[in-house]
Amino acid sequence: MLLHKKIFIALGALSILSGCGFEPLYVERKPDEGWYYKGEFDTSIADEMEKIRVELIADRFGQLLRNDLLDSFTPKGIPSTPRYRLVVDNIDKQTVQQALRDDITATRERVRYKVDYYLYDNETNKQLVRGNSLAYVSYDILGNPYSTTFAQKKIEQNAADIIANDISLRIGAYFHSVMTKRGDPNTL
Repeated sequence: MLLHKKIFIALGALSILSGCGFEPLYVERKPDEGWYYKGEFDTSIADEMEKIRVELIADRFGQLLRNDLLDSFTPKGIPSTPRYRLVVDNIDKQTVQQALRDDITATRERVRYKVDYYLYDNETNKQLVRGNSLAYVSYDILGNPYSTTFAQKKIEQNAADIIANDISLRIGAYFHSVMTKRGDPNTL
């Protein structure tokens, strides 16, 4: 009985997702079969994302962010002839002290990172994607300065991970929308 209930819930969830227009990002849709899953994955979006060169980004946070983007876009290495160029700039870091003690010293800080990014086609120099990404992270200010410094570095890496994931998902969604409209990844 429990197995039937789980199957019913799974089918219900799939029908809700299909009704709202949900489409998996990295799988191939076969028009004659009408469903996505046949054990065959379409790698055209990942292949297109491997053609992105990530420009250098200033400061330590920019280095962390660029490394995460390189891992996401080009896991096999930097392309020798990139078709696209990703520019990330305007890194804005704002720190707000929270949880004040009686002597007005903070025990916690919340940090907001915001970056702007632009994806260009190298052949036409046309801007394809433009956006910004945010990450909110926080850490405790401890009595030991080493621990606080370690926490600051950890949240900086976490924020870079969050922003890199957001940017790669948005660019992947862009390629997905372009390829599903045109049908051929070579006509981008």
